[in-house]
Amino acid sequence: MSGQSLLVPGRLSPTRSVPASIARPEYVGKDAPTPYTGPEVQDAETIERMRIAGRIAAQAMEEAAKHIAPGVTTDELDRVAHEFMCDHGAYPSTLGYRGFPKSLCASINEVICHGIPDSTVLRDGDIVNLDVTAFIGGVHGDNNATYLCGDVDEESRLLVERTREALNRAIKAVKPGRRINIIGRVIESYAKRFGYGVVRDFTGHGINSSFHSGLIVPHYDSPHHDTLIQPGMTFTIEPMLTLGTYDYDLWEDGWTVVTKDRRRTAQFEHTLVVTETGAEILTLP
Repeated sequence: MSGQSLLVPGRLSPTRSVPASIARPEYVGKDAPTPYTGPEVQDAETIERMRIAGRIAAQAMEEAAKHIAPGVTTDELDRVAHEFMCDHGAYPSTLGYRGFPKSLCASINEVICHGIPDSTVLRDGDIVNLDVTAFIGGVHGDNNATYLCGDVDEESRLLVERTREALNRAIKAVKPGRRINIIGRVIESYAKRFGYGVVRDFTGHGINSSFHSGLIVPHYDSPHHDTLIQPGMTFTIEPMLTLGTYDYDLWEDGWTVVTKDRRRTAQFEHTLVVTETGAEILTLP
């Protein structure tokens, strides 16, 4: 286990601007988004637009990840992704979502999710998750991945590798006619092999013209989440695995979620569309 000291909040930079020519999601400037009332199954034209949004989100994350190194701030990673999305005509979906102040989430070490980019400096041995969502053409594409910063200890590297594998296995389990809880069943059974915790209160979700449609995709085996998987459904799978407990604390900023035992956690995510035979990943660079 890494001997890194625990994280503390840094300083926020001013809110980044988005060119007026770029369309905003409807929730920007509001306390909360308008609840989604449309279908979970999308038409071919919407799916094609989601391919574009997903590709831009994946490319923005990839570009930001190139800058991960000891001494770099998470705010700098946010700047890179923000400028990439704006340069490609996309709005950073997290910026202004329920008041979130930045254009990506940067979650280091014990942060499960929703870390706010700030003056925090990456250290040798950190693991850092970047979560990037792009809005363009009236739809969202959402992805994240966990990266190694410098020389990372074996326990953390294995956690990252296995969390990526958990996502891959879950994607392969998606088939029309199955229930949505097959996803969590596959992830949890794999994670249990290594004694990892599987975060329960933060889940995958339906996504389309809505950032979060209301469809819940749990990453643990939940008999209550038995929605039938159908061709054309679009949603994210984003397992969060921990070295210890899946219980968590919330920082005073109302966003940053950290493991209660402060042990490390990793996450990977893709946006998918269900096909006639399985699932297509929409967030490929």
